[in-house]
Amino acid sequence: MGTYALVFGVAAAVAALLSPLAAWLGRRLGVADRPGGRRLHQGEVSRLGGVPVFLAFAAAIAVAAATGRLTAGYSPGDFSRLRGLLVGGLGAFLFGLLDDRFELSPRAQFVFQFFLSLVAVATLLWLERFTLPFVGLITLDAYPWGAWVYVPLTVFWVMGMMNTVNWLDGLDGLAAGVGAILCLVLAVHMHRVPQPSVALLPLALLGALVGFLPYNFAPARLFLGSAGAFFLGYALSGLGLIAGGRVATALLVMGLPIADAAWQIFDRLRHRRSPTHGDRGHLHFRLVDMGLSQRTIVLVYWAFCALFGILALTIASRLFKLVALFVLGGLVVAVLFCLSRRPPKGTA
Repeated sequence: MGTYALVFGVAAAVAALLSPLAAWLGRRLGVADRPGGRRLHQGEVSRLGGVPVFLAFAAAIAVAAATGRLTAGYSPGDFSRLRGLLVGGLGAFLFGLLDDRFELSPRAQFVFQFFLSLVAVATLLWLERFTLPFVGLITLDAYPWGAWVYVPLTVFWVMGMMNTVNWLDGLDGLAAGVGAILCLVLAVHMHRVPQPSVALLPLALLGALVGFLPYNFAPARLFLGSAGAFFLGYALSGLGLIAGGRVATALLVMGLPIADAAWQIFDRLRHRRSPTHGDRGHLHFRLVDMGLSQRTIVLVYWAFCALFGILALTIASRLFKLVALFVLGGLVVAVLFCLSRRPPKGTA
């Protein structure tokens, strides 16, 4: 527990110390968002929030490694997966910085996300095993068609999580808060398994997000930006895979934003628009347009994600978890279907 506290504390302290600097630096360098289109904030806000989040996470991982607890009991495969998480996370962060500075095209973003998903595959961060109700544990590499199934699933999972977090990052504190909740749930789950060395990874990211959130919560003084959103999305996807597959847990916590992202893709396609064409069709934007405050919406999102995180930790039945996931997804889609009858206000 002392190592847990140390890793969390270092990450939170580094993020809290670097966030004001990132806020100032973003405005100084012109890497900042201005009001307009989908952006309803006041004044210039730096989008270099990914810098303190990533550096705080890296500092905490370095401290964990120095204690010797991070890699205790690791197999060669575990070391490979850890490298995949760290190298892929670094790549997502650096590419996000380029996007923050030059605002790259959606096609460039998707190409690089695909490349990062291949990094995950190459370092054994595979979605090769999962548990189904009535069936039990499914290990895809035990079947002749294994790689033909788990490689595309891994690519879909990594790219899907990165885009979900990126699209979720539309209101102050929304993506960072939801990410923090998932990290806490994963850390508790890994500690209980028990996998205490692996639990240090989500604790490091949790601390980084907690130190960053005071500057990101409405009214935000600092945005995650693409660097923060891409890194957070890749890190969360990797944490769901690194310890034997916690995909079901991640799906429950992220069920609301994932259902929203899936609906947006479907809704844009049925209206013959590109899925990458940004608008105010996301649930959180539509709720703002209905007159709810950003803080209220963000707190409701946090409450939903925390509730389903508690369900993931306390419900033993895989069937009940699956039912909860379908109920949540159906509820979100039903609400979005009703709201979609009113056209979104703005476009990116």
